Amino acid sequence: MKKYEVPIWILVGVLIVVGLYIFFRSGGVPEGKYDAFAQCLAQKGVTMYGAAWCQACQREKANFGSAFRFIPYVECPENAKQCLDLGIGGYPTWIFPGGKKLEGYQGLENLSRESGCELPAD
Repeated sequence: MKKYEVPIWILVGVLIVVGLYIFFRSGGVPEGKYDAFAQCLAQKGVTMYGAAWCQACQREKANFGSAFRFIPYVECPENAKQCLDLGIGGYPTWIFPGGKKLEGYQGLENLSRESGCELPAD
């Protein structure tokens, strides 16, 4: 091997790592993919209660990508009385009209089942 020759497998590995970094840094969710789903949850009055430091909340938000902007969201440390009055015991907590609560990480599929809002086809 010459002094500046780089094996092809190293170049391929670097390209894969860079591609994965770009994919995950962008959130991995195509822009607008879940907009209609998030808007449906909002129209049905479904609200997420959480905290910025909560890792499960961050995962839940990341699932939506940019569509999370449509989700009614309450940051409980900043709205402690409201969250205490609603009996929020952990994060995230999703509250549906009528008072039904889903505590902990739910994922998009479960939110779809529970709300009747349709997820987009892959």
